[in-house]
Amino acid sequence: MTLRGVLAAIGWGTVGTGALQVVAPGFVLRAIGGADEKTTRHLFGTVGMFMVVVGGLVVGTLRAGSPDRAALGWGAAQKAGAALAVGLGVARRVFSPVALLVAAFDAVTAVLLAVYRSRVR
Repeated sequence: MTLRGVLAAIGWGTVGTGALQVVAPGFVLRAIGGADEKTTRHLFGTVGMFMVVVGGLVVGTLRAGSPDRAALGWGAAQKAGAALAVGLGVARRVFSPVALLVAAFDAVTAVLLAVYRSRVR
C-alpha cells in the first residue's frame, strides 16, 4: 500500500473514531481511563466532531488529483496537537497510560502527513 493509501485509511479511521466519540463519548472515555461525567462526555463529543471534520478533510484532499498542501498541513497539525493533548492528559492523570497508544499513533500520523505533504508539489 502506498503512503497515500495508508493516510487515506487513517483519515477514514479518524472519521470513524471521531463519529464514535460523538455518539458514545462515555464509552471512549472509559476505554482510555477518563472521567465519564456529563461535562467530559459533552466536551469529548465535541472533540469527536472536529476529528470527523479533519479526517474528512484529509480523505477529501487525498482523493483529489493534486492533494492540497494546506489541508495536509492542517491535518498534520491536528494530529500533532492531539498527540500532545493526550500525552498531557496522561501526565496530568486525566487519562490512564493506555491513552499513550492513542498519542503515539497520532504523533506517527502527524509525521506521515508531514512527509507526504513535503512530496506534494
